[in-house]
Amino acid sequence: MSLQKIYELIDSKKQSYIERLHKAVSIPSVSADASLRPKVVEMADFIVSEFEKLGAKMEKRDIGSHVMNGVEVPLPPIVLGQYGNDPAKKTVLIYNHYDVQPAKKSDGWDSEPFELVVDEKDRMLGRGVTDDKGPLMGWIANLEAYKEAGVDFPVNLLMCFEGMEEYGSEGLDDLIVAEANRYFKKADCVCISDTYWLGTRKPVLTYGLRGVSYFNVTVEGPSADLHSGVFGGTVHEPMTDLIAVMASLVKPDGTILVPGIVDEVAPLTKDEDKLYDNIDYSMDDLKQAVGGEINVYDSPKDTLQHRWRYPTLSLHGIQGAFSESGAKTVIPAKVTGKFSIRTVPNMTAEHINKCVKEHVEKVFASLNSKNRVSVECLHSGSWWISSPFHWHYTIGAKAVKTVYGVEPDLVREGGSIPITLTFETALNKNVLLLSMGRGDDGAHSINEKLDVENYVNGIKLFATYVDELSKSELK
Repeated sequence: MSLQKIYELIDSKKQSYIERLHKAVSIPSVSADASLRPKVVEMADFIVSEFEKLGAKMEKRDIGSHVMNGVEVPLPPIVLGQYGNDPAKKTVLIYNHYDVQPAKKSDGWDSEPFELVVDEKDRMLGRGVTDDKGPLMGWIANLEAYKEAGVDFPVNLLMCFEGMEEYGSEGLDDLIVAEANRYFKKADCVCISDTYWLGTRKPVLTYGLRGVSYFNVTVEGPSADLHSGVFGGTVHEPMTDLIAVMASLVKPDGTILVPGIVDEVAPLTKDEDKLYDNIDYSMDDLKQAVGGEINVYDSPKDTLQHRWRYPTLSLHGIQGAFSESGAKTVIPAKVTGKFSIRTVPNMTAEHINKCVKEHVEKVFASLNSKNRVSVECLHSGSWWISSPFHWHYTIGAKAVKTVYGVEPDLVREGGSIPITLTFETALNKNVLLLSMGRGDDGAHSINEKLDVENYVNGIKLFATYVDELSKSELK
């Protein structure tokens, strides 16, 4: 009866929850843009204020500064919080991030990315709406619903929210390790809401994530940009060298060409292979998510395995090259290519870095160029995998079935949340990934969205999850 009362309240407060999310989206908390770092801090202040209104004890931890493009910039604070301290109750630590990816309307958005819009399909569009401000606002709404319904919140809540997830989570690892036996000591488990359904029809519980290693390859030669009509054909051009190097990394079908990269990949067992047989996913789901028939593989099983349990290498951009509209006949003096490798069990960052460095230097040497090349790994985050049969996942599955009426699919994900592994190893507690959004939400892309239905049901899911956790035996 208490849950039903809370569900009814959540339904009645839908517009209020949308308005709160509108305020959150309007703050352009882009961690990768030094000029917007004050806005990331503003977002932290907004979160603190909203939770404090509900009676939570909140604090902002200063974690110092770092260098961006040669300039020292303050890191956004890590927001810690506590709601309830009853020794008779279970305690869950929740994690979300409040920073977002860069976005401009000129990228191809149908609306201003930092102004939440609800369209005719009842979808909320805006940067960060599903990744990860929607789930974060969902937790605030969850606490508010219990409070306004007059129902005692069934567990103690510890909170950890960061503003650097989209830029490598710098500083968070150290804080988690330092606070494992202090601020986070009472946590019985960890819940992260920063993943999505596999498709659009069925909720999931995610028990595995790929890691990521992000690289820069820089080629430089002349002391300044050159006129192609004067110097073209007479000098080794950095851009030409870089294109040759980047073309040597991966085939158009996704096959990684860097020798040794796949040597550490755990072999696919028969039991693991069977887990993919009954997952609710079709090739049409992929088509809808990407907006066209551009699939590499023809079967859902092959597609999912290459999304979840095999490594990939993706090319992301070239810094220093002319990229505006129009024509500019310049030979750039220095260009940097950007690419990443998504990693899986049992790959190690050390082995990946070694393979990449050796390959790039060998290919560059074969060009007989008089330019200079350098390779840098900007950041590495390890893969993570858990057991979908752990008691914590049983609780999550019960909550999902109560709200949605179906058993969730048990899935892995191709994206990376490196901090998941840090929480699990430092706290020695199980981590559950509890999704709010759908697989077609377009996180990191243009027109990022979150369906209103998923937002409301996600708040109900969080409310049901803490209720189920309060009744569990933790074993």
